[in-house]
Amino acid sequence: MAYPIDNPFRPPVEFISSIAATGSIVGIAFYQQFFGLDLATSFAISAPLLALAVWRGRQGYKILLFHTKLRWLPKYELKSEEIPVSTKELFLGMGFWWGEKHSQRLFTARLPKYEHLRARNKRYEWARQFERDHPGHWLNRIFGYEHPINPVSPLPPVGGDPAIHGVEPDEREIWTSLAERVGHLLVLGTTRVGKTRLAELLVTQDIRRGEVVIVFDPKGDVALLKRMYAEASRCGREKDFWFFHLGYPELSDRYSPISSIGRITEVATRIANQLPGEGQSQAFKEFVWLFINVISRAISALGMNPTYTLIYQYAVDVDALGEKYFEYWLNKVHPEWVDEIENISSKEIEAMQKKTGRSLKTVEFIALLREKDWHDPVADGLVSILSNDKTRFQMLINSLYPLLEKLTTGKVSELLSPTWDNPTEKRRVFDWDKIMNTGGIVYVGLDSLSDAEVAAAVGNAMFADLTSTAGRRYKFGTAFGQSQGLDVKDSKKVAIHADEFNELIGDEFVPLLNKAGGAGYQVTVYTQTWSDVEAKIGNRAKAAQIGGNLNSLIMLRVKTTDTAEILTEQLPEVEVSKIASDSRTTDVQNPDDFADFGSSSGDVVRSYKVPMLRPSDLTSLPKGQAFALLDGGQLAKVRLPLAVESVDDVHWPESLFKVFDGMHEQYSRYIKSVDEGQTAPLPIDFLGNTSDGLTVEGKGHGF
Repeated sequence: MAYPIDNPFRPPVEFISSIAATGSIVGIAFYQQFFGLDLATSFAISAPLLALAVWRGRQGYKILLFHTKLRWLPKYELKSEEIPVSTKELFLGMGFWWGEKHSQRLFTARLPKYEHLRARNKRYEWARQFERDHPGHWLNRIFGYEHPINPVSPLPPVGGDPAIHGVEPDEREIWTSLAERVGHLLVLGTTRVGKTRLAELLVTQDIRRGEVVIVFDPKGDVALLKRMYAEASRCGREKDFWFFHLGYPELSDRYSPISSIGRITEVATRIANQLPGEGQSQAFKEFVWLFINVISRAISALGMNPTYTLIYQYAVDVDALGEKYFEYWLNKVHPEWVDEIENISSKEIEAMQKKTGRSLKTVEFIALLREKDWHDPVADGLVSILSNDKTRFQMLINSLYPLLEKLTTGKVSELLSPTWDNPTEKRRVFDWDKIMNTGGIVYVGLDSLSDAEVAAAVGNAMFADLTSTAGRRYKFGTAFGQSQGLDVKDSKKVAIHADEFNELIGDEFVPLLNKAGGAGYQVTVYTQTWSDVEAKIGNRAKAAQIGGNLNSLIMLRVKTTDTAEILTEQLPEVEVSKIASDSRTTDVQNPDDFADFGSSSGDVVRSYKVPMLRPSDLTSLPKGQAFALLDGGQLAKVRLPLAVESVDDVHWPESLFKVFDGMHEQYSRYIKSVDEGQTAPLPIDFLGNTSDGLTVEGKGHGF
């Protein structure tokens, strides 16, 4: 029978008929002779009664289970080896596909008359108050017993409203098609609600599928690093694991963001793109691009590989680069220049030197080239720069120096500007082509808690390099530069995970999302609010362009309605029903009728149009739970598994233990500062020593 309202909130009245049927069976069994029944007749009567008892009891149990899960959900844990992996689908957790039925149930659950079924009902509050008023009382052991049979069981420390997931007691595994991964995935959630644990779940599956995995971790979550290496080790891919961390340069592998290029102009583009380019800044950005491009071409022509260190060195002293290139080029093409330069007019040289402020030797070279009308593309570029007033030109490119300073200071320069001429250097060097051709697994720790500026600059440079690599893979296939490469469709997928996405984003991310799907890139980005992305990118239209290229969405608990509306505004309205009492009294107008009035009462079903989800539903999600918009707009409600890690089978490199300890202490210090409302945590080194000389102790972190 179809009822006008699905109401599993009612009492489980099915138990009455189930108990009655069970009692009848017992009566027949013990008082068979009293009823005058023989054995065959007793069985004939008891069999349908037993079927009725089981059927109605099962129905009542479902109602009782529904009531229980409205207020209490069991812990959901998975050991690492229990995480399912498929070559066609991506596993997200346990849950159900949300429909109109669930919107109706959630609407009904929040009605005042069903408050006793909610998690924080009067019984629950009374039990907690009793525990506070009577510490040590023997009843507290009963009240504090964590089990669904306990009606006042303490709630797990995940917060939120368990009824949002409890509206559907029949959970199942939630999977999404891997074909949707190239459309990219956005994960939104406030601090400490499970974003990084979700990243662990997705990264684990990517590693086991044999894909290229690149993880950007700005803060430094030690659990994520451990999980990546553990899974690589279990899959026999530990030799493919690469560790890059700005906070541990002495242990980190090395990488140059501008060494792997298809065209020399990419060097200037990658560096200049990190500078402001809005309004009047655009003109200065163009000057910087021109300046870096000329320097890069000269460095390359001299047989050197452009690095941040070399570019900074010659940006500060471009005269030295000009002199070196002019001498190299003229010796090769015009060896007679040595005699010709002595014939240059000293007055002309003196006037030019006074005008430009350049060195005497540089001015002599410029005068010689002009007088002899000797030309070369690189030499002409250097002449165009060196002919300008030195002080004025430096003002035009002044914004370049702070950026290069960030990328070349201290031991970080050894990581980003690697050299190959040191025989004692044991740290490996990688680039994205190498990683993708060998099936690498890369952990990128940017140490943003210590230096957010350098972390953002390095992250942007890496994304720019990834975008350029995607372009080469798309055009030429894999193994670019080798005699024979594979087609992109036959190569391994590249799974890119960017935690704290708002700290890494830049202009180069737009083409990465927009075009890189054809090169096999699968980008998953994690951030707290979309406002953080808009603030970082500085342009609402560009932020919307980025969001438009993230086709799938997983939203954990968020704190702002603007962020929640990113999901809720994509959902349709649904119709929900509510039973309302309707009582009427009508006067009888006929004087011949015996009655003076008539009355009627009943229930009326009223329908309302409501959003399928409201922003308040997203702001009250428990930790570890999420709504997911997948597979072309299908809405799923998901519980993420809490991983139970086993490390007995993992042989950790001794060098990583030092990293684990330092990251653990630093991240714990950061979490503590967030909990206490500090705006900036104290600086802390890899041994856990803060700037005030104290040593801190940290504990594990998880939702």
